[in-house]
Amino acid sequence: MTYEIGKAEVPRMETGLADLGRFSDPSLLILASLAGGPKHGYAMIEDIETMASVRLGPGTLYGALARLEQRGLIEPLPAEERRRPYRLTGVGVVALREQLTSLESFATTGLRRLAASWG
Repeated sequence: MTYEIGKAEVPRMETGLADLGRFSDPSLLILASLAGGPKHGYAMIEDIETMASVRLGPGTLYGALARLEQRGLIEPLPAEERRRPYRLTGVGVVALREQLTSLESFATTGLRRLAASWG
């Protein structure tokens, strides 16, 4: 199932990227995509859709890219033809690892509770 992000509010996350407000989820998806290596916008949209079954709209993507770049979590690389690739910075790697570790702990706890209560 594919979801369009950019038209509805996304819940805020409690740590790391929480100050990005409703763009926390797209920002996390972008960082996770760039963890696989540098990509330009369209490649990120396709990778995120494959990885998470979420298709970011161009406005959502480029708005989140601008905020991530302002915070030093990603950096642009020299343009290739008309495409500008981006890559994670060291700070971006730390932020992504923190978020994914937090989500992993949350998912593990939730699954353990489900198993205990619902079998």
